[in-house]
Amino acid sequence: MNFFETLLVLLLVAVLLLQVARRLSVPYPSMLAMAGTAVALVPGVPYIALDPEIALALFIAPALLDAAFDFPLGTARRYWVPLVVFAVGGVVVTALTVAVAGWAYAGLPFAAALVLGAVVAPPDAAAATAVLSGMSIPRNTDAVLRGESLFNDAAALLIFSAALAVQTTGNIGTTVGLQFVIAAPGGILLGIATAFLFRRLGKAVAGTLGGNLLQFVQCFLLWIVAEHLHLSAVLAIVAFAMTIARSPDVRSSARMRVQSYAVWSVVVFVLNVMAFLLMGMQVRDILGTMPHGHLGDAVRFAALTVVIVIVTRFVVCIGFNRIHAIVMRRRGETDIPSTKQAILSSWCGMRGLVTLATAFALPADFPQRDVVLLAAFAVVLATLVFQGLTLAPLIVRLGLDRRDDGPRELAALRTEIARAGYVVIKDETGPEAELIRSKFVMEKQALSDTDNKGAMRAYRALALTAIGAQRDRLEQLRIENRVTVDEYNLLLEEIDWRELAILPLEERRIEEI
Repeated sequence: MNFFETLLVLLLVAVLLLQVARRLSVPYPSMLAMAGTAVALVPGVPYIALDPEIALALFIAPALLDAAFDFPLGTARRYWVPLVVFAVGGVVVTALTVAVAGWAYAGLPFAAALVLGAVVAPPDAAAATAVLSGMSIPRNTDAVLRGESLFNDAAALLIFSAALAVQTTGNIGTTVGLQFVIAAPGGILLGIATAFLFRRLGKAVAGTLGGNLLQFVQCFLLWIVAEHLHLSAVLAIVAFAMTIARSPDVRSSARMRVQSYAVWSVVVFVLNVMAFLLMGMQVRDILGTMPHGHLGDAVRFAALTVVIVIVTRFVVCIGFNRIHAIVMRRRGETDIPSTKQAILSSWCGMRGLVTLATAFALPADFPQRDVVLLAAFAVVLATLVFQGLTLAPLIVRLGLDRRDDGPRELAALRTEIARAGYVVIKDETGPEAELIRSKFVMEKQALSDTDNKGAMRAYRALALTAIGAQRDRLEQLRIENRVTVDEYNLLLEEIDWRELAILPLEERRIEEI
């Protein structure tokens, strides 16, 4: 069986696992992790060697852009303190702790051990999103977890690149040190500049299939350019996505947005499937070629790495939570995070696509590469399966499950958005305005009036005005952190489809070309 046939089989299995995950209310990355591990036990599955230079761009760039586009910049400003602590402090502490263990227990050079620490340090954005999408937890916890899993990739990859350079060259050197210093700010500036450039190009293909293709081209191209300039490709992608998301041009085409959501969701899922397939192939190769005595030591070290990663996150999360709570009480603030929220955050440290991609990116001559890969894969498997499958019961046990409040809160949000559309046209007169104010109940009647094109244009103009006001109100709700990412996407999709429903047929055909 070749790689393509294997991928098709695993994609079919992944579709079935999605249904199982949905019925059991478990995150789909957990199911994929188990399926990928099962691949290692299937005879005849081919071994595919992935070019290390391709791994990061292929797997991380699209998933990161997809997550960053949905994460509002206002939320980053609001929760910048915990984001910095978790995304930078948590990554650094975890990487250093694992590095000490790798150096002392596995006999790795410290730089190589630090590379392993950087590989297993960052919780994954896609894994966290998949886990949290099926639950309803406090908004501040949800925002911090999503933001952390987004920004910690930059910190981890900066450490990864610097440590790998030291391991390869033998010393950090002036050049490597300078690149490390300018990588972060340079990557941010590159991402912002590229966003303004492609925003102009995007106007020419807005609402077309070429526009969807351009999104992928610019994503991979930006990553490659950043890598060649020795800048932080992760921060470049994040800055690019957030700049594009805040652009008013992005909001001009509802059809483009609906298409993009569908396309990107499928692509990120397929990349996850491919990554776990490759993980299974690598595990089988490692287990088949490693000497028996050495395999035992490698398995014990992998288990030690898993324990260190989980325990370190608990120490960082709970320690920061208690210190932050004391500071907030002294300031007289009321929205103080609880210890239960810290425990939940500690248990949400699933590793996934980012850890797999950086593990694949290790060069073939890396010291004890098999041991490092086995440890990284063990962390992914343990956190996704053990923590991922027990997360929902833990949320219920801690009393943080807000799913019963979800429908009521969502209904209130829909009412507020609908009111915004009504208020903006409440003083308008005429039969067309009455149609809009009655929630488009008589839309078919208005659209069927082919003899009165003026009334038709007036109807569409009023409808688009009302929908524009609803979209503005939704954006304001996001700025005020009154909606989660999932709620925002759901409500925005509803508004988009409402807009598409009133577009004349000739305009729809133009957008589909």
